[in-house]
Amino acid sequence: MKSNQLKKLFTQYKMLALLIAIALIWGFFTFKTEGGFITPRNMSNLMRQMAITGIVACGMSLVIIAGEIDLSVGSLLGLLGGIAAVLDVTHGLPLPVNLLAVLGIGLFLGLFNGYLTAYLHIPSFIVGLGGMLAYRGVVLGVTDGVTVAPVSPELVHLGQGYLAPQLGIVLGLVLFAVAVFLTWRQRRSRARHQLAQAPVWRDGLRLVLIAAVLAGFVTTLNSYEGIPLPVLLLLALLAVFTYMTTQTVFGRRIYAVGSNMEATRLSGINVKAVKLWIFGIMGLMCALAGLINTARLAAGSPSAGTSGELDAIAACFIGGTSMRGGSGTVYGALIGALVMASLDNGMSMLDVDTYWQMIVKGFILTLAVWVDVATRAGKR
Repeated sequence: MKSNQLKKLFTQYKMLALLIAIALIWGFFTFKTEGGFITPRNMSNLMRQMAITGIVACGMSLVIIAGEIDLSVGSLLGLLGGIAAVLDVTHGLPLPVNLLAVLGIGLFLGLFNGYLTAYLHIPSFIVGLGGMLAYRGVVLGVTDGVTVAPVSPELVHLGQGYLAPQLGIVLGLVLFAVAVFLTWRQRRSRARHQLAQAPVWRDGLRLVLIAAVLAGFVTTLNSYEGIPLPVLLLLALLAVFTYMTTQTVFGRRIYAVGSNMEATRLSGINVKAVKLWIFGIMGLMCALAGLINTARLAAGSPSAGTSGELDAIAACFIGGTSMRGGSGTVYGALIGALVMASLDNGMSMLDVDTYWQMIVKGFILTLAVWVDVATRAGKR
């Protein structure tokens, strides 16, 4: 009985546990680097590094919630980033045309993966595995196996630019105002339907914590050069995906498909169309991540995106997305991406051997899946 109660308690406060884990990771690396880890410059680099994995994890979380998997995203990210570099350097396309072309190709290839899975009934694992090999081969052909550089300053700005400090402060205030509004709206809705309310002090404490996090986030990044543009894009995607998964019919259908696909189909929902568009969204996220990666490196590399699918999948599982489908959140996946980026950044600063970095990340992924299995076993 006590074991089940502990599992239930952990499930309820899983996000808090992840935040505590991040605090411990940051504290450890700050101590080992004698404060170097927590400097504004490194925090800016960490957030920029996390943004690429986070963008892919946004799409991957939907795929996994729907009960599928996509192993091609790392190679697709590299392919689309390579195409962006070739269109920019070799063909000199204007940035808006380049962006539309890459996003269009990403959407098409994502829908193609979805069509193979949903309509031809090829398991998504096999579709992703085939795509991982095929897309990596295509990017080698597109780039001739060499780095394509230098890309234009306009494209570089997407990955290396910053939001002005004054605008960063405004953004922080706007985000806090949104948190206050959402809290007020939730309390008003529950009162209207005569549902139990959380204590006012609890909501107040949560808002105080949100304010503290936002203040620390903006102040730290403004102490360097401002909020990086990739991080700004990630925040926008977080808002869009959170709204889509919690406030739209399409979002509810994603969870329904992952929870019980057959029952969802019998209820009249077009399961094939839902899966098709989930993979289409995944393709768009790979396009955005590929563009940001090329812009950040100021070059298109044929090896870009290597193991990117593993980082995105690990971020989702660490963030609480169930490997069985049907449950998970986008913000949880982004917290998982922050965990992965923090480990990468901190171990790189400590000059930890690559093989040890891989061992640690593999252990963390296995632990996250075990926690998911253990907590769900307690619910049965």
